[in-house]
Amino acid sequence: MAIPLYSELKRRRVFRALVGYGIAAFAALQIVEPVVHGMHWPDAVVSYVVVALAVGFPVVVGLAWIFDVGAGGIERTPPSGSVRGARLTLALVAIGLLAASPGLIWYFAVRGRPRAVALAAPSIAVLPFADMSPSKDQEYFSDGVAEETLDALAQVEGLRVAGRTSSFSFKGKSDDLRSIGEKLNVGTILEGSVRKEGNHVRITAQLVNATDGFHLWSETFDRELIGVFAAQDEISRAVVDALKVRLMPAQQVRRRAASPEVYNEYLLGKQFVHRLTLDNYRRAAAAFERALALDPGFAPAWAGLATATFWVADVADTSAAISEGYRRAMEAAEKAVALERGQVDGYAARGFLRCAIKWDWDGARSDFERAIALNPGDADNHRSYAAAVLAPLGHLSDAVREAQKATELDPLSALSWSTLGRLYWIDGQLGPAQAALERSLRILPEQNYAASNLAITLLLQKRPLEALAAAELSTHDLFRTSGKAMALHDLGRTGDARRFAEEMVTRWAHGGAFQIAETYAWFGDRERAFQWLDRAYAQHDSGLPYLRSDALLRSLHGDPRFAALLRNMRLPPE
Repeated sequence: MAIPLYSELKRRRVFRALVGYGIAAFAALQIVEPVVHGMHWPDAVVSYVVVALAVGFPVVVGLAWIFDVGAGGIERTPPSGSVRGARLTLALVAIGLLAASPGLIWYFAVRGRPRAVALAAPSIAVLPFADMSPSKDQEYFSDGVAEETLDALAQVEGLRVAGRTSSFSFKGKSDDLRSIGEKLNVGTILEGSVRKEGNHVRITAQLVNATDGFHLWSETFDRELIGVFAAQDEISRAVVDALKVRLMPAQQVRRRAASPEVYNEYLLGKQFVHRLTLDNYRRAAAAFERALALDPGFAPAWAGLATATFWVADVADTSAAISEGYRRAMEAAEKAVALERGQVDGYAARGFLRCAIKWDWDGARSDFERAIALNPGDADNHRSYAAAVLAPLGHLSDAVREAQKATELDPLSALSWSTLGRLYWIDGQLGPAQAALERSLRILPEQNYAASNLAITLLLQKRPLEALAAAELSTHDLFRTSGKAMALHDLGRTGDARRFAEEMVTRWAHGGAFQIAETYAWFGDRERAFQWLDRAYAQHDSGLPYLRSDALLRSLHGDPRFAALLRNMRLPPE
């Protein structure tokens, strides 16, 4: 029967139908998976879809056997006298299942294997603690207690701690702890609650095995607010004991705030910083300033003030305001380091500002290496080091490795994936760049950076129509306008492109000089590009450190003015 059956399958174009269905099923899965993750549905939903698509293979075989699609429409295929009966039905089902088996094996067996290897080392995620206060108005305080506990655990040698962004992405959701452990690739989960009334705090914490859901340890701590620091230390040490890993040297622990009021304002400032908008940076700066008015010696608040002040200044309306804001940010970072030499946040803040403001690459490298040595589990330090120091200096392989480390530590951080994607396109790895940026957008569709970086990646791939659509997704007006201008230029709509470029000049001459230079360089307008690079240099534009590695500026390479800018910024020559 084998040869007649094979001939009939060819005559009835069953193989063509299977190939077409396989392509359609794969495309459907590429759409369904990001939608499921974006809606934060359980991963089991994707598994159900995979099984349903697999079941479709035998159905397609049967329909292709019975019907034929031709120029005249759908018609029944003329029967064959040599191949029929129950054995035929079983054969068709077997063919369909055989066609589905590679996809099933890949999804359920091969795809899941690396996870078991990663879980060999002790690992933990700290979920945001629930606010159990009577008025439900202490969310920032509950988040702060969880984050401080996470920071303490991240300094434990041999313990891999999921980053804050990834852990806090489950806030307010009812995901099963085993599902969370799988998504974050950790073996244990710390969860808890905080009840704050006046100066009294009750913290409840429990450590759960993410594999089977069983509790490993739990405890309740009743403290006056000033004693919350001791409670955080006790929680950290209990977790370490339960996981049997070794603490790092004690001198690396930061000085605690002297009063509950200082600590309260500090946590409030951190909460605002994490929201990544201009208004919230202003609120953060005000909260840190209130903390420092009460305790000028509290180094972490100086570090937070340095970061918030920089981002407020970066979009100021005048060059004088930008310069003054940068000066105050640098002074705050220097103060943080001077007050406490073993405090991580001060080195990280000063390292970033030394790059963005001073172009002090050696000093910045030293600060970031010190911060990473103090807290190797902090994903944001690895990400910032890659983007702010290694990439501008042209050490792209090292930068990519550091950014990859950040995504491993904080796998649900949209910013970490966006940074990795940017570094990939700078390094000419356009395929991986697109994949990383698309992943960033699946995690957080409404964001400033990933969409504009995706648009640039598509422009470099000579796909301007898709780049235009990607640019439209950016929530940052400057980046969206720049991406649209460059995409329209490549589509031949030069008049529209020029109008968008002039809009950038009108609206963002102070805060967007570097992006304006990039746009004109992409147009091939070297004179205007250098005009705006000179202005960016005078304003110490925060985008200028990428001068040497930025693919959008390649048309300017070889010009003596470009070489002079590199020298002035103490960057390596081309």
